[in-house]
Amino acid sequence: MKVLVAEDDASLREGMSDVLMELAEVRPVDSVDAALKALQQERFALVLTDLRLAGKGQGGRSILEAARRKLLPAAIVSAATPEDLQRALQPIEPDALLAKPFQLEDMMALVERFLGLCGDVERLSKERPPESGWVEEAAGVQILRVPGGGSNQGLTWIRLQPGASYSWSHHRGRAGVWVVEGSLEVEGERREAPLYLFLSSGDLPTVKAAQGCLAVSLAMKG
Repeated sequence: MKVLVAEDDASLREGMSDVLMELAEVRPVDSVDAALKALQQERFALVLTDLRLAGKGQGGRSILEAARRKLLPAAIVSAATPEDLQRALQPIEPDALLAKPFQLEDMMALVERFLGLCGDVERLSKERPPESGWVEEAAGVQILRVPGGGSNQGLTWIRLQPGASYSWSHHRGRAGVWVVEGSLEVEGERREAPLYLFLSSGDLPTVKAAQGCLAVSLAMKG
């Protein structure tokens, strides 16, 4: 699993990266331009970005928007008040907020939450879904909701037939998705299984499955 850390304060960026290397592979960048390039080249279990960041675009908002288009989770780091943050980002909501000044324990807990979701949905993807209980969610799209508590709470299997499109209409709240078989086209880019995606709140891009796919979705707790 990889974490993208976008921060233009060199000492803070290095400190955050050193700590997070205990949890995952870290890609530190110092500008909006470098962050957008990294998002074009790699997939991340979490994008962690300062709100005010050097480079083109609108700082962390540009990175948040790019992560959202690629169905990746993004957390904003900022000393701004909640009101100022809402004005700067609206109508988009970050998937999490790390308020400055922050304790390292708070940053670790935030990152562990997102890495844990990615790890849980990957583990569940190794199981095979039941053959019965599927319902038609849309044309060429079947959904199977799996009852249960604990780590299986909010578990849903999704099966797309070749040529089907899907707007995640089963989605309620934030969730992690693991594409087990086949491929999906996200924002014009074709991605092959195995593939991790993150469903945020708000509008989500429609995905296409030219050759069909099987995926599993797990709701984020809290």
